[in-house]
Amino acid sequence: MTVPSVGAPLWRDRQFVLLVCARGISVLGNGFARVALAFAVLALPGAGAGRLSLVLACQALPQLVFVLVGGVIADRMSRSGLMVLADILGAGAYAGLAAMVLTGHAPPVAMCLLAVAAGTATALFAPAMDGLVPLVVPADRLQRANGLLRVGTNSSLLLGLALSGVTVALVGAGWALALNAASFVVSAVLTARLRVAARPRKKASGWADLREGWQEFASRQWLWVVVAQYAVVVAALNANLGVLGPLTAEQHLGGARSWSVIVAAQAVGTVAGAGLAARVRVNRPILVAVLCTFPAAVPIVLLSAEAPVWLIATAMFGAGIASDVFGVLWATTIQREIPEQVLSRVSSYDWFGSLALAPLGLLVAGPLAAAVGTGRALAGCAALVVLATTAALLSPQVRTLRTGAEVPPAAAASSDTRHVSGLAQGEAG
Repeated sequence: MTVPSVGAPLWRDRQFVLLVCARGISVLGNGFARVALAFAVLALPGAGAGRLSLVLACQALPQLVFVLVGGVIADRMSRSGLMVLADILGAGAYAGLAAMVLTGHAPPVAMCLLAVAAGTATALFAPAMDGLVPLVVPADRLQRANGLLRVGTNSSLLLGLALSGVTVALVGAGWALALNAASFVVSAVLTARLRVAARPRKKASGWADLREGWQEFASRQWLWVVVAQYAVVVAALNANLGVLGPLTAEQHLGGARSWSVIVAAQAVGTVAGAGLAARVRVNRPILVAVLCTFPAAVPIVLLSAEAPVWLIATAMFGAGIASDVFGVLWATTIQREIPEQVLSRVSSYDWFGSLALAPLGLLVAGPLAAAVGTGRALAGCAALVVLATTAALLSPQVRTLRTGAEVPPAAAASSDTRHVSGLAQGEAG
């Protein structure tokens, strides 16, 4: 690794500063919502774990179902304009949820519909955001820009999570949800001030756009291999963070306080990792990114062994660093290698593949822990992370793709062979 040359600071670029501020404020609000929504639902008369699961599922499912649609739309219209519309939709959804919680009149059907709207906003926003960065930042500064964006968003999320509990305790979950709605409004105003060139009108149908995006996605072995890897990795990490980790903390590590320390250590690590990734250059970014997945298995193994909290937290800090090095290298490589006119569609396939098995990980974690024990279930999750990552390293393009270089002919031939099976089987990073 070497430190790349640095030109004029990105912080002097008005467009980039607007983008960072918009994302930071929106993510800060989302940090509030992660805690506030759960407590808001549970505080309603007659509500319990079943209603909470239903509302969260209604929020999560549209993110998977509509993300491909979001990619098509983002490649057909102004990406910043779509982000503004998504922010407005999210603001309306959270304002409605806040109003229902504050008034105490919250019909389950209405809450579920608003949760669907919030999830749809995320599905529309994410591919547009991934495709917008190369339109705002010069190609030779993408890695640094992605790193700085992640430093800002990770810091905002960490602050939001830290303040959310205090806010809910002081003013109530309803007002915390209202603050999240306000953050979407501010984000929309800032994003609307971005000046991005208008996209040419397209005559092709949406289905043709989806096929074109799939062809670009499936024709690159390094891309779909890592997407397939992360479909498994994200499912295992979801099972750990959502169910198995909290169960272990409750049973053996002292409860919620210990788990909050562990999760906070990971969040701090992501801030450090994004800062590191913004400043280093690697010759084979996908190889380094895939290798950075291995540390994610370490804290899961330590949890399964009921190791001391400080040791698990240290491992989570390291995993957080590695995960954001992966994220910056992955995003930058996609933005450099994929043609701009199909970038959001390819990004939507990335998101779709990454999230494809995530609900399954949450669904089976509890029954599996009951059947074989929490420790063994955690060990299985760690094994899945290691096996999926090792399998990804078998890909020639994952090992050989270089920054600013074409894929070697042998690897390209291998990609053509894998392309057929990829289309047959279907499958992010």
